[in-house]
Amino acid sequence: MTYPKELKEYPQLEESEYPFRLFFNECRDTKPEQNILFLHWHEHFEIIVMLEGHAVFHVDSHPYEAGPGDVLIVPSGGLHVGYSRTAGNVSYVSLVFHASMFRDRSQDFQHEQFVAPYLDNRCRFPVNPKERNSSCSAYYSLLDSIIGEVRAKSPAFQLVVKNQLHLFFTLLARIFPPQLSDGARSQRNSQNRERFKPLLEHLERHYDEKLTIEEAARRVNLNPYHFCKTFKKLTGRTFVDYVNLCRINEADRLLRDSDLTVTEIAGMVGCDNPNYFTKLYKQYRGLTPSGARKAQV
Repeated sequence: MTYPKELKEYPQLEESEYPFRLFFNECRDTKPEQNILFLHWHEHFEIIVMLEGHAVFHVDSHPYEAGPGDVLIVPSGGLHVGYSRTAGNVSYVSLVFHASMFRDRSQDFQHEQFVAPYLDNRCRFPVNPKERNSSCSAYYSLLDSIIGEVRAKSPAFQLVVKNQLHLFFTLLARIFPPQLSDGARSQRNSQNRERFKPLLEHLERHYDEKLTIEEAARRVNLNPYHFCKTFKKLTGRTFVDYVNLCRINEADRLLRDSDLTVTEIAGMVGCDNPNYFTKLYKQYRGLTPSGARKAQV
């Protein structure tokens, strides 16, 4: 399945022989429900290792709570977004890699039997492995070792990362042997995502337009009740909250990259009343637009 191209990311990874990269994410002084990972997808796998704070990540419509030491596995093509759970600092590492990193193992029967089904997306690991089987946590030290290798960048660290990552997947495959997924459930989820693709694309590009819940629901041929329920399951946000977040994200960009006044920016993101815009921005960012612009200087 595919998601809106505007939500697709193209991570800049290491050299082609070792297509992986670690992203060290630090969100300081977050507010509860503050966005810490914007809604997106990519063709790469992503392993989220929580270091500090508490958050909830929505992966393909399902919420997963995460605190220090927790690990989440986002499958290739999985739509995901994250929000802080409590006030304070939140930090996590995203280990992003492409399945092509293990193409040299294609002649290995054991690899083809146990690991390849996950790399090919024929099977999927649980997003939160420890929640399904507590013994998985014994293998999380491999991820800590990978993080240490990348930080140190010792000779041949790429090869060490590759081998430890493959070992991590192999050990998980012992606990979760490859098997066919629930086709009926997957088909229902796929149909819902496909139905919402044009709407999500529209919201990402036209955050300045006024679109009611009723109008949005008609775009996906649902009544407002089922629309709101499905939309929140897919994105982790209510429709109104999601639209507001799109507007605030664009406002952040304009405050940072332009000399437009706050009133002008308010109008450009669909808020005709500057006072309401200031109130809305403070609700999401914890300070006024003027204060945010000053803090960037």
